[in-house]
Amino acid sequence: MELHKILVPVDFSEHSKRAFKEAVGLAKRCGAELHLLHCYQPYPVGVGAPPYDVVVPESFEKAVREGAQALLVEWSRKATAEGVKVEQHLSVGPASVGIVELARALGADLIVMGTRGLTGLKHVLLGSVAERTIRIAPCPVLTVKHGAEA
Repeated sequence: MELHKILVPVDFSEHSKRAFKEAVGLAKRCGAELHLLHCYQPYPVGVGAPPYDVVVPESFEKAVREGAQALLVEWSRKATAEGVKVEQHLSVGPASVGIVELARALGADLIVMGTRGLTGLKHVLLGSVAERTIRIAPCPVLTVKHGAEA
């Protein structure tokens, strides 16, 4: 399998750091481009959140977006220092949907992502982003465990 485009969804956790490192190594060995993606949920701006009626200011989503972009730039610099070509992407909405949409749009050859061991009822009802992505991805998905999971 030839790898030209590797998509790496990141949430900036230790799990995604490990997946990022694996993806950088793969991209370097294969001469592939790396596409970093961060997905975040939209916030209800200007609406009171019950029971506290705390209103999220319009500047909040802008601050989240700018913070995410700054972290993507920082991570991109690390890959670039390894000689890997990198592009950055931000998506608003459910992570698994954003990952699959970008994988299709790019024609990604592989998705490399971290996984967490969710347990109990939450796992049964919701599943993980990695599991949902594996089910609907248009290309192979490599999940990378971290720490005690491994």
